[in-house]
Amino acid sequence: MSKQELVVLGRDGADGCCPDVLTAPLDEERAVGLAKAFKALGDPVRLRLLSMIASQAGGEICVCDLTPAFELSQPTISHHLKLLKQAGLIDSERRGTWVYYRLLPATTDKLAAALTRPTAPADATAVPATAGSAS
Repeated sequence: MSKQELVVLGRDGADGCCPDVLTAPLDEERAVGLAKAFKALGDPVRLRLLSMIASQAGGEICVCDLTPAFELSQPTISHHLKLLKQAGLIDSERRGTWVYYRLLPATTDKLAAALTRPTAPADATAVPATAGSAS
């Protein structure tokens, strides 16, 4: 298991170093990174797998508990898990015969931050009381 620390990207600091999709055009490198993760989530099986892994109370789940939830072969489930891992969404650890998977929240946080609209001043988003009323 790697001991490297993951850097959370996509969170604008005070200096605004990492613009999100909705505030500035993405550079090519950032677009490629985000697209890889979003593409991995573009399949219903992978989305369900990620949800199953992320929703575990202990933070991880054995592959032996994931496979029976699908009407797919074990190699197909392993392929989907490999793609999620390559996209940086999950990590795994082998323990004896079984592999345990866990979510990498830094990546999901990065995806969420990329699509989060910047907060506007309250008065800029308020709808006047007369806007929807008929005269």
